[in-house]
Amino acid sequence: MSFAPYACQPDASRGRLFVERMSSFRSPFQRDRDRIIHSSAFRRLKQKTQVFVEHEGDYYRTRLTHSIEVAQVARTISGVLGLNTDLAECIALAHDLGHTPFGHTGEDALAALMAPYGGFDHNAQALRIVTRLERHYADFDGLNLTWESLEGIAKHNGPVIGPNADAKHAGPLPYALAEVNAAWDLELHTHASAEAQVAAIADDVAYSHHDLHDGLRSGLFSEADLMELPVTGPAFEEVDRLYPGLEKMRRRHEALRRVFGRMVEDVIAVARGRLDSAQPKSVDEIRSMGTTMIRFSKPLYQELKAIRSFLFTRMYRAPSVVVMRNEVTEVVNGLFPLFLSRPELLPQEWRHDIEAAQGETELARIVADYVSGMTDRFALQEGQRLLG
Repeated sequence: MSFAPYACQPDASRGRLFVERMSSFRSPFQRDRDRIIHSSAFRRLKQKTQVFVEHEGDYYRTRLTHSIEVAQVARTISGVLGLNTDLAECIALAHDLGHTPFGHTGEDALAALMAPYGGFDHNAQALRIVTRLERHYADFDGLNLTWESLEGIAKHNGPVIGPNADAKHAGPLPYALAEVNAAWDLELHTHASAEAQVAAIADDVAYSHHDLHDGLRSGLFSEADLMELPVTGPAFEEVDRLYPGLEKMRRRHEALRRVFGRMVEDVIAVARGRLDSAQPKSVDEIRSMGTTMIRFSKPLYQELKAIRSFLFTRMYRAPSVVVMRNEVTEVVNGLFPLFLSRPELLPQEWRHDIEAAQGETELARIVADYVSGMTDRFALQEGQRLLG
């Protein structure tokens, strides 16, 4: 298969930290993707919150279905742009591996609890999982992914250090990221490959689309509310014009798929324009551009900000969601200090790590690994069993 000159070429990969024999039928990035899909952490995403806690309904997205949707969008965009679809898919599938139970609520709680021990960041935790915590292979810990896949997980949202880093990265590096970077320099001051940038924008496309779906299904807002917003309003108007009197669920789907299409088409058009203008000759030129090549147009970005503001108020901070946020925060706030004071409560397979821990910080990080790996259901069950 031929790629654009600025794509990540499989035969030019920087390789793996632990040298392995090449597969005779899979590219390095296909192999990475398959290892992620077969990992324990990926399976656990099926019972981890996207917005609604896993047990609240069978129709809502979970981290697993979200990751699959992100991967589908990433493959579509990267294919049109002549990029490596396997690498883009791989990074998309891995991007949320480090998420705690209960989504960002669980992450906020665990980050506060871990503040004395170096903090907690789900992107950095994803790297810790794929380099250390998945322990299935005889020759190494982790999945031994290629440098390009690790780079994409670390930097898909942009440089982490240096003049082009987002202000939110100010302060010391998350310890999980610092450890991986010390073992293998991920060039954290540069942008990531175009494939990783595609995975990042695919994440925005996917959640902007499916959170509207899930919010409507939950009853937190209505189609009439979306008629008042940019992007969604014109989409409903077009459906009503083309299909007057259409049944409610079909009308909803037809409108939101137009929103989805508008976002994907916008990203492709902008990326094509920027790539045609810059004429990068290699993936390293993409990394050194000093700016993101894959992004929304400014007009659509501003319209999507209005939709996200609406979702924040009406969905992410809706009273019923806030009640659940408070309940699950109590679970994390109870389990972490309990395990830290009584590490013998952790399962047998964690005993070796606990015994090898040098001091409270190392022990706290092991406990964070365990708690962050829990599914919603298991965390709630353990909260009930151990905390009452």
